[in-house]
Amino acid sequence: MTSKSSLQILVALGYLGMAFSGYLSYGELYGNSAASCSLQGGSCNIMGYPACIYGFFMFAAVTIIACMGHRSLDKKSTKK
Repeated sequence: MTSKSSLQILVALGYLGMAFSGYLSYGELYGNSAASCSLQGGSCNIMGYPACIYGFFMFAAVTIIACMGHRSLDKKSTKK
């Protein structure tokens, strides 16, 4: 597996993770009972915010870093 394909997989997984945690965050913040971060149905808050919000920002950071790595590989390959 090349580093370019590895970064493409990370970008795809980052977008999927952002979509899933964003859906859960929306459900927690706006009271949609179908979407809940907690498996027990209770609210899991860390410093006043649902835990899935932190997951959203973690996936966003992974996606941004993977996109930056993918872009730098593209620049290196066009210079050759």
